Amino acid sequence: MEKKPTVGIVSLYDEIKESYWMLPGYVEGVDEAGGIPVILPLSQQGDALAYYAEAFDGFLFPGGHDLNPVFYGEERRETCGTLCPERDEMERRLFPLVLATKKPMLGICRGVQLFNVMLGGTLYQDIPTECPSGVEHHETPPYDKAAHTVCLAQDTPLFLAVGEEQIHVNSYHHQGIKALGKGLCEAAAAPDGLTEAVYLPEHPFCLAVQWHPEFSYKTDENSRKIFRAFVAACKNRF
Repeated sequence: MEKKPTVGIVSLYDEIKESYWMLPGYVEGVDEAGGIPVILPLSQQGDALAYYAEAFDGFLFPGGHDLNPVFYGEERRETCGTLCPERDEMERRLFPLVLATKKPMLGICRGVQLFNVMLGGTLYQDIPTECPSGVEHHETPPYDKAAHTVCLAQDTPLFLAVGEEQIHVNSYHHQGIKALGKGLCEAAAAPDGLTEAVYLPEHPFCLAVQWHPEFSYKTDENSRKIFRAFVAACKNRF
């Protein structure tokens, strides 16, 4: 039997029900691409996080709550959304551990914002009030439909994955990258100039996108290509 790479996916959290949960698209996207998805509880224990970083072949940081603005040196504004302290603290500790291993990392929506903030970048706490434009960044259901285009930079993990200079993407976010974190480069941008994907050039595979391939992987080949490129990078570690 062919060995498959294991992918740790940080759990989503429902503060009302006080429970972990997961959108099936994250799990199914990894599974369809040939990986074994494992949902990680929101532990803050150093030994547990060190074990995660060592045990898994790759890591997916999914969408979810807004990041606490304190992480990028700002006070929280009224337009900032709901926070999740449990997840903020876990990812704040887990991200550098994973980064140090050089294992493949994929960020989606909140994930791209996390990558940016953990590397010293900043965010718009609310795009509509801080940098309004005519581009639809917060579409209505169904979330697998295209909301706008993005232009891809060549010679990036994203371009190598999809092989196109411009693609259509879905969009469901109200925050976004303001200033890029240290070492990060832009991999894609929306027509209004907002950064839509980033990567670390010196890392074997560290890619994050602002849109939601987990919503569109069943209907969009480019979404499947992103999952496949990520899982292939995980497998290449064998």
